[in-house]
Amino acid sequence: MTFRRRRRIPPQVNITSFIDVVLNLLIFFMLSTSFVTQPGIPVNLPKASSKVKSAAQENTTITITADNTIFINDQKIRDVQELRNILTMLRQEQHSDLIVVKADESVAHGVVVTVMDIAKTSGFSKIAIATR
Repeated sequence: MTFRRRRRIPPQVNITSFIDVVLNLLIFFMLSTSFVTQPGIPVNLPKASSKVKSAAQENTTITITADNTIFINDQKIRDVQELRNILTMLRQEQHSDLIVVKADESVAHGVVVTVMDIAKTSGFSKIAIATR
């Protein structure tokens, strides 16, 4: 009795679906990283040599542009009294006592100090200054 040997087909791994998934992930990450830009008002922040990691939570942000226009969370403020009223209202609604000041490097020091003083008197005890 002679037995025939079966032809063995070597096992193959089909990686086509794996390549499809990897390429889809690559496209997703390429697109999603293009959305991570500094939102809002264009401000030329001053440079600093020390770096501090920012908190992950959402904070109130005051932005001062080169022409001394003041924004709170991308909302334009008309005058100092409106700034004081909005900050007082935000402090009552918000649990965090941190406020971030983003001032253009060409803004006069007095304007930044005035804004920081208003924030302090409105109840924000922690004030951070944003840099590049």
